Amino acid sequence: MKQVLFLCSGNYYRSRFAEHLFNWLAPQANLRWRADSRGLRAGQYGNIGPISRFAVEGLKLRGIPINGEHRYPLELTLPDLAGSDLVTAVKESEHRAMLREQFPLWTNLVEYWHVDDLDCAEPEEALPALDGQVRALVERLLTAQED
Repeated sequence: MKQVLFLCSGNYYRSRFAEHLFNWLAPQANLRWRADSRGLRAGQYGNIGPISRFAVEGLKLRGIPINGEHRYPLELTLPDLAGSDLVTAVKESEHRAMLREQFPLWTNLVEYWHVDDLDCAEPEEALPALDGQVRALVERLLTAQED
């Protein structure tokens, strides 16, 4: 089983939504991948709770259960990166600099998307964009798996 690792700043909203969506879609497509997620600055936000209500609501709207997973946000570590087959940061303009600062050797090994956080986009805009990116990734990985 291969692993994709989704990154955002706090591991509370976007990366958690992507993780749960991917893990719901992959088995349906017989894709032999699993997702996890981490935050580049998760430790800076304090005890904000396990997962954003916007992520939970977005998943519910899509009929996706979060299967009782109520873990708290996790900070990205080097073993997380090394143990992943694909690493995807959800917002290049936000996360490339953070990666360069914290894990410089990984800066150009990460795939970058362009999904805004709450300071720039409402969930009604950001979550459908993230949904589309995750679904396209599943299709891309499925095509590669079949080759």
